[in-house]
Amino acid sequence: MPISDYTRAAGDAFYSVGDFAAGLVAPTVRLGVTGLARSGKTVFLTALVHNLMAEARLPFFDAAAQGRLLRAYLEPQPNAMVARFAFEKHLADLTGRPPHWPDSTSRISQLRLTIEYASNSFWKRKLGRETLHVDIVDYPGEWLLDLPLLGQDYREWSQTALEQSEAPARKQAAKHFHASLGLVDPSDPADEAVVERLSDLFKDYLRDCRADPHTLSTLPPGRFLMPGDLAGSPALTFAPLDAKGTSQFPRGSLWAMMEQRYEAYKSYVIRPFFHNHFARLDRQIVLIDVLAALNGGQAAIADLERAMTEILACFRTGSNSLWSSLFGPRIDRVVLAATKADHLHHKSHDRLEAILAKLAGRAMARAEYAGAEVKVLALAAIRATKEGEALRNGERLPCIVGYPLPGETIGRRRFDGNEEVAIFPGDLPADPEAALKGWQGEMRFVRFRPPNPTPLPSGGFAAFPNIRLDRAIEALIGDRLA
Repeated sequence: MPISDYTRAAGDAFYSVGDFAAGLVAPTVRLGVTGLARSGKTVFLTALVHNLMAEARLPFFDAAAQGRLLRAYLEPQPNAMVARFAFEKHLADLTGRPPHWPDSTSRISQLRLTIEYASNSFWKRKLGRETLHVDIVDYPGEWLLDLPLLGQDYREWSQTALEQSEAPARKQAAKHFHASLGLVDPSDPADEAVVERLSDLFKDYLRDCRADPHTLSTLPPGRFLMPGDLAGSPALTFAPLDAKGTSQFPRGSLWAMMEQRYEAYKSYVIRPFFHNHFARLDRQIVLIDVLAALNGGQAAIADLERAMTEILACFRTGSNSLWSSLFGPRIDRVVLAATKADHLHHKSHDRLEAILAKLAGRAMARAEYAGAEVKVLALAAIRATKEGEALRNGERLPCIVGYPLPGETIGRRRFDGNEEVAIFPGDLPADPEAALKGWQGEMRFVRFRPPNPTPLPSGGFAAFPNIRLDRAIEALIGDRLA
């Protein structure tokens, strides 16, 4: 093992022992919230905190349902080097006039939620209320897709990236990058202008793959799409090159410059994220927009399945012992949530969960084998629709009713955001295997604006309606409030 690996392992142990010691004084759980772009991370975290602070009705969250949840409030976060999750701003967006969805997660952020509760234990209750700190770490799922790059050198990554760009679902998006790539020789002298042009075209290709109608998921390097405060830095300015069978390239060549920057990306971007944040998580929720993949067709579904396998393989899962808590904490509970369940009638929710379980089946089995608990849910942290019925050709169809966002379309009909409509979204297949194989059912998925907030007489706003948010909270931290 290289000495650098020993050093990093020692650093992980140092952090873990420190976290463990702090947890003896004030019990703390570190909760990771992640998901690929547009999966609803910001909305989920805002809704979670708002529901707990507003003492909302959460029937499947035991501490709340049993009247043991006494108070929840925000405190200053413990890590002064990480941006604070802008809870107040996001809540203001959702409760504005008109309400609108907050901006997506583009960088890592953190929030400390403190929960005061009464224990289930008679003797503990006699000692007074107890406290649990929940340190929530919100980060883009795209960054997780970078972790496998730690095991690949520049040549291996280039070969994989170029092979992927030639796939039928990606080739059209990559045409400008391919055209420019064909004009350069990796042995040519390094040229900053050439590097920047190739890097920009490669990023354009990745962005096009992520956008509708492709909705592809496995698009590393993740910081190319969500650079945060690293935008424009040399560590994010590189692209794959075709080695064309050449085994060695001279110093000062285009290849050498790209290779150096790729290695800098691994050293200064990926590794610090893993060791400073990701490796210290106790619980994890992964939000997945399964419906967008179904809209994108078989290529998008296959790509999401590959992304889920890679993401879950990154987690250090398993049951925790005293030894692991001290020197290598594991994620012992994982929730996989298929978001935007409010875009479907409740009769399809079980099918949505079955499709997600099939997508992540191999990775789930690995985590469960290691001793972690894994739960799959169909979820809407904020419910933007209600359910109804419509009559078509004498048949009653289960519908969802809401305000589609401006620009959303169904067939030739285009919505302006001001019209409430009833939509029959269709039914998901009963066999999840059919969905993964490119099922061609008739589904109508459109995006809806947030529901109108309900003001409270005492000030503030009532918690938004949701679907299974309480079950997600119970699965993530319910055991720590017993």
